[in-house]
Amino acid sequence: MTLPARPRRHATAADLLAIPEAERFHEIIDGELVPKAMPSWSHGRAQARMTTRVSDPYDRPPGRRGPGGWWFVTEVEIALEPDQVYRPDIAGWRRERLAAPPTELPVRARPDWVCEVLSPSNASNDTVKKLRTYHRCQVPHYWILDPLHETLTILRWTEGGYLLVAAGGRGDRVRGEPFEAIELDVSELFGDEDEAGEPEKNDT
Repeated sequence: MTLPARPRRHATAADLLAIPEAERFHEIIDGELVPKAMPSWSHGRAQARMTTRVSDPYDRPPGRRGPGGWWFVTEVEIALEPDQVYRPDIAGWRRERLAAPPTELPVRARPDWVCEVLSPSNASNDTVKKLRTYHRCQVPHYWILDPLHETLTILRWTEGGYLLVAAGGRGDRVRGEPFEAIELDVSELFGDEDEAGEPEKNDT
């Protein structure tokens, strides 16, 4: 006699927070506790450069230097649904919606913008599974950086699905909503073009 399979218990934020903080580099995707891929050099560099490019003009109250009006964080746990708790590479909130930085963990305020940097070992999490959740939870803007192919994809929420509004690769310059006030050189997000061919200086 074969016993019926026991229903799988979905992981929750409590399971995530039970992991020691120093070891908690995980997400809950479709109810499963999933470790994030360890970032490569190219992943970390793209994440750092994108964070700098958007935060310098936007991460401040509006009316000061630059357009302002946003909060930005990296690698912060965000509970979009009970069985969907993510650590986006970069997330942003409009200050008109979020008057002060949240204090709860995980954060429960839905971001207005998310940027994920793809890792080859789990790219489908960002391009399929998490994309579905971001759309279901009506995250207005979703950007995807792909260090392997050196591309930037900019998506806007619509009722029928995310709409591709801009995309670029090396050599392209892009103005992408909701940050149209800045022009992004896609090459610079993945390393300066002249770095690879620049000869080493001989100090002797």
